[in-house]
Amino acid sequence: MPNKIKPIAIYLPQFHPIPENDEWWGKGFTEWTNVVKAKPRFEGHYQPHLPADLGFYDLRLEETRLAQEAMAKEYGIYGFCYYHYWFNGKRMLHEPLDRKLKNPQEDLPFMMCWANENWTKTWDGLDKEVLLHQEYGFEDDVIHFEFLCKNYFNDERYIKHEGKPVFLVYRPKLFNDINKTIEIWRNIARKEGVGEVHLGYMQSWGIVDDPIKMGFDFAVEFQPHFPGKQPNKRTIGQKIITKIYKQFNLKENVVITQEDRVFDYNKFVEIQKKNVFKSNVSPCLIPMWDNSSRRKSNSFIFTNSTPRIYGEWLNHIVNNFPWNVNKENFLFINAWNEWAEGNHLEPCQKWGRKYLEATKENLISNEK
Repeated sequence: MPNKIKPIAIYLPQFHPIPENDEWWGKGFTEWTNVVKAKPRFEGHYQPHLPADLGFYDLRLEETRLAQEAMAKEYGIYGFCYYHYWFNGKRMLHEPLDRKLKNPQEDLPFMMCWANENWTKTWDGLDKEVLLHQEYGFEDDVIHFEFLCKNYFNDERYIKHEGKPVFLVYRPKLFNDINKTIEIWRNIARKEGVGEVHLGYMQSWGIVDDPIKMGFDFAVEFQPHFPGKQPNKRTIGQKIITKIYKQFNLKENVVITQEDRVFDYNKFVEIQKKNVFKSNVSPCLIPMWDNSSRRKSNSFIFTNSTPRIYGEWLNHIVNNFPWNVNKENFLFINAWNEWAEGNHLEPCQKWGRKYLEATKENLISNEK
């Protein structure tokens, strides 16, 4: 594997109490509250996902963050991509990253992805029971990017692409005019002395547009990636399944229970291996996926995920992506610690460090 490939694990900074969650969900609520409530819904269903080595941690603690970074380094992760939450000047879940910035011992490189969705009681970004509404405006674009430039982008640990700070947007189609917003951001970065920035977006929710035409420099093939994940009168789960049927003719591989949508991880990986890579779309993979701990119904569950199959997928990406086209490349892993989505590299009680070991083995075995 060429040295220029940089594995980035997506990082959820949710595991600490905040006043808003206390009000909405009850005193002391964190992501762990959902995790421990999960139960198997059918025979062979792996739930709950419970942490092993790092325990039920609190991300306000320095010792927790240092342990995460040490583990990431040990298994070949170059850096974390922190989800960033900004609601027209109001930040959320920022304390772990802010504390990292103040501690030079926490030296793992990092970047940020703006998770620009409404906060809702359905956990899926749709517009029902909105708790925090995501608003957009060009004036806020200026304030937002000035804040990022002054507080994050100049940090020596911030991940850069050829010297340019990397910043991602989760859902660009929600903006009033994303091209105009990007123009504003680039001008602000120059004005603030940051210089040029390397901007990207997550290809999800059916959005697979050419990043250059949208004003971005690159995109990430965000996983689990299903074309057509758009809300309509049907449930999100039904919409996803319909698109899978039409595109891949794999109806026999999907089990639709009364409450959930269940898909075979191995079959999904085989589908992903058929994708044609593009040099300006960074590859991404998931170790597993199961968001049933967050949802009473219409959850989406992968069964039969194993470290071996995950490792084979990673090996395929490393061996087939056109790494040599770009001077620097990122390989995204979703996620480091999405415990309530059953999606984590961090050790769990079932698999221990096997997903981390598969990550390291398939990165090292392909080094050149």
